[in-house]
Amino acid sequence: MANFLKVAPSTDPCKDKDDLLVYVKRLNNIADYVHCDVMHENFVGHTTINERDVKDIYLHTLLPLDVHLMVNEPLKLVEKYIKAGAKFVTVHFEAFKNKKDLIKCLKKINSLGALAGLAIKPNTEVGEILEFLANVELVLVMSVEPGKSGQLFKESTYSKIKKLKQIRESYGARFKIEVDGGIVPEISKKLSIYGADIVVSGSYVFNAIDKQQAIEELK
Repeated sequence: MANFLKVAPSTDPCKDKDDLLVYVKRLNNIADYVHCDVMHENFVGHTTINERDVKDIYLHTLLPLDVHLMVNEPLKLVEKYIKAGAKFVTVHFEAFKNKKDLIKCLKKINSLGALAGLAIKPNTEVGEILEFLANVELVLVMSVEPGKSGQLFKESTYSKIKKLKQIRESYGARFKIEVDGGIVPEISKKLSIYGADIVVSGSYVFNAIDKQQAIEELK
């Protein structure tokens, strides 16, 4: 049975601060979350918004903020983004050389009142994060390489979603499954069948003349 998907439009297509705030205002009452893509040069090759921008977004929308940290050393930054208004703070599995620090980071997110998310790149398998799933409320599966716009959705994503759903059901876990990258309605339909709960949309919603219709199509 398909899930009823929630949609989190991404901040990434917005290249101008003023346009970004206008955009997030337009998402009120039609989207479920705002997905704040925080990229640092040391992780993806370029830098986007920071905690001050996230705070401004928080002040311009009624939607919960889903903050995706594509950074090295996220443990040093999570508190700033929670204070800025994040409901979810998602860190990358690949950003941690010492996996004890990953557990520490996830627990810190929870201790500061936010929900903890763990993201994996396309080349990271679900089996690599099994030991951390008890410490998260969200798993973000990247269906493209982070930081590079215009990529096509990787078909291998479907099997990851299926595995995560099976794990969730087997252990009675409650983490949400989120997918980010190259998603259009025909893909979101399949993702909902495989077990995804949330899809992140960049250009599909941003470039739509009727953004409400675009979001409904993804749902």
